[in-house]
Amino acid sequence: MSSATKVLCVDDNREMASSVGLLLEKAGCEVRICHDGPAALVAAKEFEPDVCVIDLMMPGMDGTELASRLREQGGERPPRCIALTGLWDINAQHSTHNVGFEEHLVKPVEPARLVEVVLGLRPATA
Repeated sequence: MSSATKVLCVDDNREMASSVGLLLEKAGCEVRICHDGPAALVAAKEFEPDVCVIDLMMPGMDGTELASRLREQGGERPPRCIALTGLWDINAQHSTHNVGFEEHLVKPVEPARLVEVVLGLRPATA
């Protein structure tokens, strides 16, 4: 069993998702990438991520709905969620806080800051 932090990256912008995934892999995380909410829900059942990095503005199912559904689906050990979005206003920040995101990061985020936040949310090892 790997001790690497398992991260699910969800962004409809394929280049952004790939960049974030590559950054987190280089930081030692095990990463899965999805480009929409329904695919992320399916992947999360199999992958059981520790942390989800989620874009808020996606077609169909937005990031706040996805985070809520991931938490419900996660049972006793739901993933920790980080919003990675272009939305910087106070209403967006309140919205993410209200649905249980641990962090609200605004694009473009400093790569070191994203890694710091993701690794800071990893579960404690036994």
